[in-house]
Amino acid sequence: MGAAIIDPTRSDNRLYRFLRSVPTWVLWLLVVVWMTPTLGLLVNSFRERTVQTRSGWWNVLLGHWDGFTLDNYREVLADAAAGVPTIRSGLANSLAIALPATIIPIAIAAFAAYAFAWIDFKGRQGLFIATVSLLAIPLQVALVPLLRLFNFGAHLTIPWLDKTITVFPDLGLAGTTNAVWLSHTAFGMPFAIFLLHNYISSLPRDLFEAARIDGADHFRIFWRLVLPLSVPVLAAFAIFQFLWTWNDYLVANVLLRLIGQPDYQQYPTTIVIAGQASANFGASEHLLTAGAFVQSAIPLVVFFLLQRFFVRGILAGSVKG
Repeated sequence: MGAAIIDPTRSDNRLYRFLRSVPTWVLWLLVVVWMTPTLGLLVNSFRERTVQTRSGWWNVLLGHWDGFTLDNYREVLADAAAGVPTIRSGLANSLAIALPATIIPIAIAAFAAYAFAWIDFKGRQGLFIATVSLLAIPLQVALVPLLRLFNFGAHLTIPWLDKTITVFPDLGLAGTTNAVWLSHTAFGMPFAIFLLHNYISSLPRDLFEAARIDGADHFRIFWRLVLPLSVPVLAAFAIFQFLWTWNDYLVANVLLRLIGQPDYQQYPTTIVIAGQASANFGASEHLLTAGAFVQSAIPLVVFFLLQRFFVRGILAGSVKG
C-alpha cells in the first residue's frame, strides 16, 4: 500500500508529481532571488538621477516608467575632459590585462600539467605539491613586494664583500598594465596547473601507451592527443581566469596608482567605474549602473561562448575511471 502511494507508473499520483516538481521550483526560486539585484541595476541604468533617488526601481513593475532615458549610457561612453579616464579606454586596458593573463597561464600550465601527470622525473611529486601549495598564499600579502619588484627591482647586498648583486632588474613596470597581467599570470598559475593536472592524469593510460608504440614522443602526444581532449577543462579555466582578471580592482589599483603620478590612460574599467562614484563630488553616482552593464558585456559574451564546456571542465578529473 505504501509503495503504491509513490508509484511512478501512476500518472495520477499527486504526491509523486509534487516530489518531482520540488527541485525545479527550488531552482527557479534561487534564480529569481539571485537575479533580483541585477534586474534592479538594469532598470536603474535607464533612469534619470532624480528618479533614482526619489523612488525604488521596483516601481517599474507597477507601471511607473517616468524618467526612462539613454542619457546615462551616452554619458558613460562619451569623451571625458582631459586628465579623466573614460570607459572606452578602460575597456581597452581591461582587454590588455585579461587576454594575456588568461592565455599565458593556460599555455604554460598545460605543459606543466602534462609533465607532472605523465613524465617521470626526479622530485616530481614534491615539486607538484610545492606548486599547488602556493594556492594557500593570499595574494594580498604579495602585492606590495610585487610593486617594489616591478618598480625598483630586487638587490642582494653582501656586507663582507661590500658588493650588491642584482637579483631582478628594475624594469619600471609599476603603473603599467604589464605589471597587472604579469601579476595575474603568477597568481593564476598554481590553480591552472592543479586543475589541468587532475584532468590530464585521468586520461586513459592505454591511449598514451598506444601512441608511444606508434613512435610518438611526448610533444606529439601532448599536441595531438592531450590538447584536443582537454578542451573542456581549458575552457573552464579560461572562464574563471578571464572573469577574475576582468573584474579585478585590488591588484590593478595597487600596481597602477601607488607609485608616483598615476597614468589614467592605463586604468581598467573597474577603476574607471569606481572613480565615477566620486566624480563631480558624488554627482555622477547615477552613472554607476550604466557603467557596470557596459563593463559586464564582454564577460557575458565570453561566458556564453564557452559555457557548454563549463560544467564538464569543472568536473574534469573529479572521477577516475
